Amino acid sequence: QVQLVESGGGLVQSGGSLRLSCAASGSIFRLNAMGWYRQVPGKERELVATIIRGGVTNYADSGKGRFTISRDNAKNIVYLQMNSLKPEDTAVYYCNVGVEVGLGVPRNYWGQGLQVTVSS
Repeated sequence: QVQLVESGGGLVQSGGSLRLSCAASGSIFRLNAMGWYRQVPGKERELVATIIRGGVTNYADSGKGRFTISRDNAKNIVYLQMNSLKPEDTAVYYCNVGVEVGLGVPRNYWGQGLQVTVSS
C-alpha cells in the first residue's frame, strides 16, 4: 500500500503565496508521474500541473506563470509553489501519483485533499 501525506494548504490573501507538499511512502518500486488537481463544489476535478520522473512539466492555463511544480525523487515528494494567488484559485487541492508497486505493476493514488482559500 502507498500513503500520501499532503501539507501546506490554508487561507491567504489575494496576491499571496502558498507551497503545497505531498509525500509518498509505502510499497513504492518507482514513482512515475506526480501531479496536483483541484476541485470546487459542483464542478469536476481539474488538472493544475503534472511532472514526470524526468522533470518535464505540464500546466493548466489557469496556473501558467504563477504556479511551479517540482519533485524530489530521493524523498518521493512533489511540491506546488503557488504565487500571485487569486480568489478563483480557491478549491480543494489533491495530490495524485502514479506508482509502480512492483516492476510493471502500476497503481494510481490520490491524497486526502487540502483546502486552499484565497480571500479578496
